[in-house]
Amino acid sequence: MGFERYAVVRVPFPFTDRNASKNRPALVLSDDAAFNTPAGHSVMAMITTAANPPWPLDCPITDMAAAGLPSVSLVRFKLFTLDHRLVRGVLGTLATADADAVRMHMLRLFACAP
Repeated sequence: MGFERYAVVRVPFPFTDRNASKNRPALVLSDDAAFNTPAGHSVMAMITTAANPPWPLDCPITDMAAAGLPSVSLVRFKLFTLDHRLVRGVLGTLATADADAVRMHMLRLFACAP
């Protein structure tokens, strides 16, 4: 089973200062057919609340309902690859405008031409 690009999923994030984890939302960035299903893993970005200190290229999520998120959040390009067996569920999917904004931020992040 794979996850579609721009799916918002719930995954265990480890705390950096202790041996524990907490379920947090993350955004699937990789393509399901090209990578996710064949690999059994997905490349993801962290989703965090806007209250945290900013990072370069933070991308606000404007349609919280579509994303399945309860509070104002943003995509933070703190990237990781995660085994699908660790995904705890799908919360939602980014709205088209939010997905387009994330795509443009990824192009800037990797210095790719649009």
